[in-house]
Amino acid sequence: MNPKIIAEIGCNHKGDLATAKELVKVAALYCKVDVAKFQKRNNRELLSEAQYNAPHPNPMHAYGETYGEHREFLEFSVDQHRQLKECCEEWGVKYCTSVWDVTSAKEIAELRPELVKIPSACNGNFALLAEVCDGYPEIHVSVGMTTHSEEEALISFFEKKGRVKDVVLYSCTSGYPVAFEDICLLEIRRLREKFGSLVKTIGFSGHHLGIAADVAAMALGAQWVERHFTLDRTWKGTDHAASLEPDGMRKLSRDLRNVAKAISYKKEEILPVEKVQRAKLKAPGSAVRP
Repeated sequence: MNPKIIAEIGCNHKGDLATAKELVKVAALYCKVDVAKFQKRNNRELLSEAQYNAPHPNPMHAYGETYGEHREFLEFSVDQHRQLKECCEEWGVKYCTSVWDVTSAKEIAELRPELVKIPSACNGNFALLAEVCDGYPEIHVSVGMTTHSEEEALISFFEKKGRVKDVVLYSCTSGYPVAFEDICLLEIRRLREKFGSLVKTIGFSGHHLGIAADVAAMALGAQWVERHFTLDRTWKGTDHAASLEPDGMRKLSRDLRNVAKAISYKKEEILPVEKVQRAKLKAPGSAVRP
């Protein structure tokens, strides 16, 4: 199976719809990804009054006086998400959004996307999980910062809902950026061994630097690969540092698809490409005899 590649635009659009549409266009036409993904949050539902009115923990990246104002600045309306979905369709990629709360899940479901994402931070919100079970064809879930018992509860919930075969489960380490020693790629193998027969497939969501680990993730069995995407890693915002710029995302798409072609057994003992070389280079009588 060819790997599916998600460009996680998230909030890297800086609250500007034109920039978001440009990110979709570049991801589709230049980087050749399969999916462009955003985020939807109802900040009053997610944040307590104290959290909403607290200062941003990293003021240089803040888009408002408080954390709540910062998050509201970066938030798109449902109509703007509708425009983004139309933009994705125009450029030939699928639209997806991470939903962080029940209200957002209900709102985005109105757009009828083919898939939805539950971020690691929300995979224990069973009211949210119930909502996506009712409203979306395919459910993608990350299990960063999640215990093994929490994973089991998550999968058990989807089994009870009759939706486990529609779940794509992502190995993930929740950090921005993640050091190589913390990527823990063998978690992909563990998820495959434990849940591979239950869910639709396994994916990998990376927040590291470079693209080498993603190719290894695919070789270990991840059939979906998700990376944050930006037009400029120096832009204001905390996610840009762990994002790929267009050339990096283009190379990632290229390398994943090329290596996917290489992961196979020989279809015959001597391939056609080898037969000419065998006749030319392999001396008669050199074959091993009993």
